[in-house]
Amino acid sequence: MSDAEIPGNARPRLGAHVRMRPDRATGGYVLLGPETVVVLNQTGHAVLRLCDGERTVDQIVASLVEGYDGADTDVVGEQVRDYLSRLAARNLVAFTRTRR
Repeated sequence: MSDAEIPGNARPRLGAHVRMRPDRATGGYVLLGPETVVVLNQTGHAVLRLCDGERTVDQIVASLVEGYDGADTDVVGEQVRDYLSRLAARNLVAFTRTRR
């Protein structure tokens, strides 16, 4: 799914068998998947901690914008969609069907 295809009402969650865990070595967080470890920066962690399958992409973007003074909603939305798209391509993030 490309970032242009991720609708605002999509509900991202971690993929099957993927877990986010604290990393003692870095003091940050990592994503653990089958044969995969991804070290997260603070921004990646901020996005993924909100990906619970309940919040929509639009709600995640709004929450992130609220936390950063002067953040542009359109820019943050584009960056979040791009990030989620790249993780989805690696099966680290999946999308829950939207509710009608």
